[in-house]
Amino acid sequence: MKAVTWQGRRDVRVETVPDPGIIDPTDAIIKVTTTGLCGSDLHLYEVLGPFLDAGDILGHEPMGVVAEVGPDVKHLTVGDRVVVPFNVSCGTCYMCERGLHSQCETTQVREHGTGASLFGYTKLYGQVPGGQAEYLRVPFADTLPIRVPDGPPDERFVYLSDVLPTAWQGVVYADVPPGGSVAVLGLGPIGDMCTRIAAHRGAGKVIGIDLVPERLARVAGHGVQVYDLSQYGDQLVDAVRSATGGRGPDAVIDAVGMEAHGSLGAKAAQTATGLLPDALASALMKKAGLDRLGALKLAIELVRRGGTISLSGVYGGAADPLPLFTMFDKQIQLRMGQANVHRWVDVLLPLLTDGDPLGAEGFATHHLPLDDAPQAYADFQQKRDHMVKVLFQPQA
Repeated sequence: MKAVTWQGRRDVRVETVPDPGIIDPTDAIIKVTTTGLCGSDLHLYEVLGPFLDAGDILGHEPMGVVAEVGPDVKHLTVGDRVVVPFNVSCGTCYMCERGLHSQCETTQVREHGTGASLFGYTKLYGQVPGGQAEYLRVPFADTLPIRVPDGPPDERFVYLSDVLPTAWQGVVYADVPPGGSVAVLGLGPIGDMCTRIAAHRGAGKVIGIDLVPERLARVAGHGVQVYDLSQYGDQLVDAVRSATGGRGPDAVIDAVGMEAHGSLGAKAAQTATGLLPDALASALMKKAGLDRLGALKLAIELVRRGGTISLSGVYGGAADPLPLFTMFDKQIQLRMGQANVHRWVDVLLPLLTDGDPLGAEGFATHHLPLDDAPQAYADFQQKRDHMVKVLFQPQA
């Protein structure tokens, strides 16, 4: 089969690799019909190479049709249409039963002290072959895949794999009071969807902040009050406070993460670390603070006293310095973590089957064949061609 493989920093290739097969009797094989390119994939493209091996299959936002099931699978059949969550979670352990699927005790990567395994996401998270491929092995076939109805196009449902639950959890964790205000930092796929969900859930004022004019315009088209960081610069905090009663927003969602703009020193450290031998680089990343913290520090400055910050953007530094005095003094509440996909399916699926209030159809800016993945990665990283969300169609 064809699959998108990691070969080195800024080097992904579409290669022919062996088809996956049934390993455990509770496995299924999915014929992937649509699969997404995520902002988190760019961290693999640029920063997290020390935790990857050449040939690792990328991608964690797939959906498709069941092609084969193991002998012990009882509730999934060949031909079922399914979305595959990015968490590899069993659905039955202590953590899964409490809605913490990203902490699944069955698939935790204890070697690295991390949570549940993830599809297509480094040795830190199990080195599980990913979903930017023609076929995907899916464990826990009776509890992990999400069955979706036939009829509507893939784009209606594929975001159940990551974008929708990640954004929904980000907004829930932000705890925006009814009629309150929320600022979203970073208007890529997750940030954009966060603005839609915040409005849908009753926020009175939704603010979007980014540097990319096309992304700002796209979100403004949904009624979001936008601020161009490159235009406002040091005046941004004052401008947002003026728009929120002089206090700042009730909540801020950081949808940027470890590769934020504005920290040349941290960027240089990330780049230098990526040039070290993998053993040295991975050891350094596990012990050092190597994130570019511009977005998080801006969130701390923006949020009102007693407000909440929700982190949806991925951070990877083990010893990042934070302004704890300010956080304590402002009585900031902070929530974060990988999305627990299955926890939110029951509330999200009706929004996709009973109309489409969040605009899932039409959310993607680019629909591409899998062979175009290397160029898509480069364009997405450089924010070229008005690219916000890419969906690949692996099956020709």
